[in-house]
Amino acid sequence: MKEKFKNSGNKDTRSGFGAGLLELGKKNENVVALCADLTGSLKMNAFEKEFPERFIQCGIAEANMMCTAAGMALSGKIPFAGTFAEFATGRVYDQVRQSIAYSETNVKICASHAGITLGEDGATHQTMEDISLMRGLPNFTVINPCDYNQTKAATIAIAEHEGPVYLRFGRPSVPNFTKEDAPFEIGKAVTLSQGKDVTIFATGHMVWEAIEAADSLEKEGISVELINIHTIKPLDVKAVIESAAKTKAVVTAEEHLIAGGMGELIAGVLAREVPTPVEIVAVDDIFGQSGTPAQLMEEYKLNSATIIEAAKKVIKRK
Repeated sequence: MKEKFKNSGNKDTRSGFGAGLLELGKKNENVVALCADLTGSLKMNAFEKEFPERFIQCGIAEANMMCTAAGMALSGKIPFAGTFAEFATGRVYDQVRQSIAYSETNVKICASHAGITLGEDGATHQTMEDISLMRGLPNFTVINPCDYNQTKAATIAIAEHEGPVYLRFGRPSVPNFTKEDAPFEIGKAVTLSQGKDVTIFATGHMVWEAIEAADSLEKEGISVELINIHTIKPLDVKAVIESAAKTKAVVTAEEHLIAGGMGELIAGVLAREVPTPVEIVAVDDIFGQSGTPAQLMEEYKLNSATIIEAAKKVIKRK
């Protein structure tokens, strides 16, 4: 299976955001960018250089940035507000809830350094509860792309979407395997392989781990249906139900806490629509710690080996 997905080289997904934002700036003069003193970290430099009159450096004042973005949206602009995922959610939740979600303002919250792979900056800067926070807000769309190309495509796509969006991406370099010209449709899951024994739903950085897991499982004679859930909300419920009904065994994989994440969301859908055994590969009830992204993914068992173990376990539960 792995041979089907050509890795064009490891790239960080935050650079995909930066490239998409720059392209948007050239296409749409209503696109504006705001940043909370992390322009380089979010790869917003090129946009700032090309369109200085459409870039606002808000400084370390994230709550103010969210309210400013809401005001700009109400004036007809399409604001992309960027900072670390921890600061884009936990630090500013009241402002996001009231001024963006409740008011349905057309703000795009662009959150880098999400999950455990923020790495050495440690637990205070890592966030593994952000999907839970943001999908719980009415009116919000929540997107978690898997690689550079898909992040770039998602960045461009959300400018056309009317309403609040939370776009989540990361710091480490990961395999870039999505085709450069692949369309990005909000709310539409991408089936990477058809199978009959088990379905693996993966999101974000865990998609490549799932590809490696599926490759190993198929070599053992286990047929895997692999689906990339790049949009957490609205979830592609039809794809989830149809695949689970076919394989009758489901594994979910995400770089997030189990609580409130994609796995629990999918498990809830299946409990209501087509009861199916589910194994969730995610982080248990614990904070992160300092370490390299690779060390932390191994420490928290966010890898292909854990997905393989979960797949074999859930097949036995059929």
